[in-house]
Amino acid sequence: MSTTITATFFQFPNQTAFYKGKVRDVYSIGNDLLVMIATDRLSAFDVVLPKGIPYKGQMLNQFAKKFMESTADLVPNWLLASPDPNVSIGVKCEPFKVEMVIRGYLAGHAAREYAAGKRLLCGVALPEGLKENDKLPQPIITPTTKAASGSHDEDISEEEILAQGIVSKADWEILKDYTFKLYARGTEMAAERGLLLVDTKYEFGKKADGTIVLIDEIHTPDSSRYFYADGYQERQDKSEPQQQLSKEFVRQWLIANGFQGKEGQSIPELTDAYIDTVTERYALLYEQILGEKFVKAPVTNLAERIETNVLNYLKTIG
Repeated sequence: MSTTITATFFQFPNQTAFYKGKVRDVYSIGNDLLVMIATDRLSAFDVVLPKGIPYKGQMLNQFAKKFMESTADLVPNWLLASPDPNVSIGVKCEPFKVEMVIRGYLAGHAAREYAAGKRLLCGVALPEGLKENDKLPQPIITPTTKAASGSHDEDISEEEILAQGIVSKADWEILKDYTFKLYARGTEMAAERGLLLVDTKYEFGKKADGTIVLIDEIHTPDSSRYFYADGYQERQDKSEPQQQLSKEFVRQWLIANGFQGKEGQSIPELTDAYIDTVTERYALLYEQILGEKFVKAPVTNLAERIETNVLNYLKTIG
């Protein structure tokens, strides 16, 4: 019996819609409730890989729950309950069609663009003389369009977002304010764990009453990049790679095996041994970032467990 869940086919009472994201399956209940199930799907380079990673969904859901609760005093969020280790239930919102990427360091995509000679990233000017993983003079927001599953997110500037009417000027100011506040809190929380929050992304939605709230995941290793603070500057001074906590290790493995999500490239085989190492790495990330032991939930009847817990919760709210 599979110990992973990579697809769901539930039919909940009063279910009105279903959406399959890269990693999460989202069920609309009535007009104002969402059931979001974190599957064990693994996405990299905007491509969903063919095999699931055991316990990944549980870890991501518990990450997001913890950080939602830890930032609720700063920014309102959509979350109401988490009746199952893989499930979050919250208020249905209209998502903004941009992801708010914020960067405190020149890493990942930004470093690759900079190395290619670009000094303007999403309309933000970058200074000369930076090297990979350097701390930026101040955090910058580099938004992307929100792509459908199977498509690629695209960089976009604030000017383009406003000119195209993707987000109104008033809403954009709130999104920026919330993004900087969340990143500052995430940076503080990371520092308490001996980590640097290098970059991350936030997604927001608007409730029926017009309130803008934080949705989806927050500060997880899928949406964020962390470095170890200890030895960071020494490694930079010596131009050595940084020790990082994120799913970048998956991206690097794919790159080393000839895959970057580009047309004509084939996804390398994910052997059982490699999948086991990914689970182990995610568990280490979980324990390092949250500072608590990861406890595996029973997975013998994973789909049945999830369905039962969701149904029981829905009964309690009528």
